[in-house]
Amino acid sequence: MTREGSDEAPSEDRPPTAAEIEAWHREDLFLPPGDADEATYPSLYNISAGMIFTGVIRPLQPQLPDYVAIPLDRPTDELAVKVANWNMLWEAGQFRRRFFDADELPEPMAKVADLGDVNVILVPRTRSRYYEYAPLFHLLPKDVLDRFDLPLMRRGQWPFLADWRSVDRFLPADFAQSLSRAWAATVWPLLNSGSRLSAFSADDPIRLLAHNLDFWLPPVTTVIQELLGEFPLVDKGKPVGPVPLADGGVLPDAVTGNPRMGGTVWAGVQGAGEVVAATVEAADATGRLRDILDAVRAHRVADDFSPSWSFAREDFERKLYRKRNKVAVRFVELTDSIPVQSPDSDVLGNLVTRDFLALLDEKKRQIVILLASGFRQHEIAEQLGYANHSPVSKRLEQIRRQAEAFFGLDG
Repeated sequence: MTREGSDEAPSEDRPPTAAEIEAWHREDLFLPPGDADEATYPSLYNISAGMIFTGVIRPLQPQLPDYVAIPLDRPTDELAVKVANWNMLWEAGQFRRRFFDADELPEPMAKVADLGDVNVILVPRTRSRYYEYAPLFHLLPKDVLDRFDLPLMRRGQWPFLADWRSVDRFLPADFAQSLSRAWAATVWPLLNSGSRLSAFSADDPIRLLAHNLDFWLPPVTTVIQELLGEFPLVDKGKPVGPVPLADGGVLPDAVTGNPRMGGTVWAGVQGAGEVVAATVEAADATGRLRDILDAVRAHRVADDFSPSWSFAREDFERKLYRKRNKVAVRFVELTDSIPVQSPDSDVLGNLVTRDFLALLDEKKRQIVILLASGFRQHEIAEQLGYANHSPVSKRLEQIRRQAEAFFGLDG
C-alpha cells in the first residue's frame, strides 16, 4: 500500500496515513465480487472458547441470549478483550458472568453482570445495527445483496469478538432498511409460497413480519447454537461434573465440561439456504410462527392485497365468491326479534340484516322464527294449526326461492 498520490510505501520510519488505514479497513471488511462463489459465499464462522478457557459451564436449561449494544467505538484494550472473552463463552449461557471478577469488569459490562445470571451477547452500538443483525445478513447470497444494493462483506463471525473498525463509516445510511427488505425477500417463499411479496399491501401482517429483523434474530441464534452444539469438544481434560462455588456449595442446574471447537457454521448458497429454512422452523417453535400465519390467512381482507395478481389473491377472491353464493341461509335469533343473517355476512364481519325478514309475510316469518328456535316441520305445523306438515314444506320452498332472489343466488 502506497501513500495516496505517492509511490512511497509505509515503512518502520513512516507510520501509515489515515487514508491508508481506511483503505486497509475497507479491504478487510468487503469482499471482491470475483471471490463470492456460490460454494463458499455467504458464510459465518465461530472461534472456540478453548482458545482462551480450559473449561466451560453448561446450564442444564440454557436461556435464549439477548443482544445488548454497548458503546465500543474506541474501546480500551481491557474492554475489548473482556467483551471478546464474554462472548466466547456462549455455551455458558446465563452463567458466563461467573468467569469474571465483578469488581474488575469495565463499564458497561459491570452493569450487565449486576443483573445476575442473564444470557447476554454484547455487540457494538452502531447506527446500522450490523452487529446485531450479522447472523441474518450473512445468510444472504450475492445476487440478493446486489438486488438490494447491499455491500458484499467478508464472512461473518458469531458471536462478536472484536472489531476496531467503525463499520458505520463504510456501510450505507439505510443499511438496516435495505437488509430488512433483502431478508423479507429471502424468507418470503417459505412463508407464503406461490405468491410474490409484491402481491400484498405494505401493511399486510405477514409481510410486516417478514421484514421484522428483531423477530428473526432469536430463531437464527437458536439455529446457530444448535449447529455449534454438534461440533466436537476440545480435549482440555475437564470432566463433566458439578460446578463448585466459593462458599463450598455447587451451582444448581449446571455442569462443567470441555469447550466445543470452533469452525465454519455455514458456507455457500446451499448451506445458507438450509439455515434459512431451519430459522423458519425455529421461529415456529419459539414464536408460534405457524399459528400467526394461519391466523392472518384466515382473517385476510381485500385491503391486504396489492393491485397485482397473485395465487393468494385469486384464492381469496374465489373463497369470497363462494361465501357470497352459499345456498344455505342461516337464521340468527336475537333477544328482541329474529333477523336473518345474509350469506355474505361471513365476509362482512358477522353483521345481521332485517331486510330479508321484512320481505316475508306473517306466516312465513313465523315459520322462520320457529325453525330457528329448533322446531321440526311437523311441530311447526301443529303450532300453526295445520293438519300436516305439507303446508310448512311448501312455504319453506317459497322462502328458499325468495332468499335466492334476494341474495342474488343462482339456485
